[in-house]
Amino acid sequence: MIRAGIVGATGYAGAELCRLLYAHPEVEITAVSSVSFEGQALSDVYPAYRGFLDLICGNQEEVVEKSDVIFAALPHGLSQELAAQCMEKAKVFIDLGADFRLENEEDYKEWYGGTYLDKALHAKAVYAMPELFREQIKGKKLIANPGCYTTGAPLALAPAVKSGLVEPQGIIVDSKSGATGAGRGLSQTTHFTELDGAFHPYKVACHRHTPEIEQTLSHLAGKPVRITFVPHLLPVDRGIISTCYAKIMPGVTKEQIRQAYEDFYKDETFIRLLPDGKVADIKAVKYTNLCDISLHVDGRTGTLVAVSALDNMVKGAAGQAIQNMNIVFGLPEETGLKLVPPAF
Repeated sequence: MIRAGIVGATGYAGAELCRLLYAHPEVEITAVSSVSFEGQALSDVYPAYRGFLDLICGNQEEVVEKSDVIFAALPHGLSQELAAQCMEKAKVFIDLGADFRLENEEDYKEWYGGTYLDKALHAKAVYAMPELFREQIKGKKLIANPGCYTTGAPLALAPAVKSGLVEPQGIIVDSKSGATGAGRGLSQTTHFTELDGAFHPYKVACHRHTPEIEQTLSHLAGKPVRITFVPHLLPVDRGIISTCYAKIMPGVTKEQIRQAYEDFYKDETFIRLLPDGKVADIKAVKYTNLCDISLHVDGRTGTLVAVSALDNMVKGAAGQAIQNMNIVFGLPEETGLKLVPPAF
């Protein structure tokens, strides 16, 4: 059994990791930690876990000592020292935060206001989106798990960008996320009375996930890609829908685009490329590690409209982290993640 520990287990992503890992046939959760709830049982924080996940929240040191793989579900800026400790002890470290996602330190300074404490450590990290960078993940111990927006948008665009079927400039990503994406800490915008019945964009064209999406798409395209990214807050708990607009290159047909997507994702367990005429919907992927993609072509303007839907807490966080763990430990990627969406 793989001994797994979760640092930051009482946040939404950490709690989701606990829920999914509990049912993983090759994993034993050996330790969890929480600064806010140290000394309390996880099931006291989340009563739904009573009788299943009654572990007592300890400290980070306990998690590192008792685990083969450490998942860090922490805000940005808090993972670098912990990652260094794990590397010294030859542990696998999977970071669900942003500290190791950006390759360029200047981007990290600009968008997150931080610095790289150990450049050599950052050089060991791999940006781990399995469908796009699977081979780079194998055998690595320092895993930068992508975020929710930064998973949905690239998956929607990857085949078109990699195949050169769309212009690499002028891409627009219009995304809508459920409130869990903001984390468990309450803010005015996520307070029920503010959120219920409301719907609005935020951090318009200045969201910190912009350079991460551009980094992924640029690697695929082999040239710089620039996007306009506008996120919105939906009055729902889970899910991200990303509607992505890209200009189709001259002479490229709808059939070519469809074929490129079918070829690119034909062997991917967690990608469902929907039939023509169907539209991706967050309800159809809830509680799963699936990402649904639907393709639409506006022939009048020569625009590809690619839509992706995923559960931001699973494929956009905990589920993808477990998928990455499976790759690192040589397990089938779907192990512990054969989750069926609810029908209603």
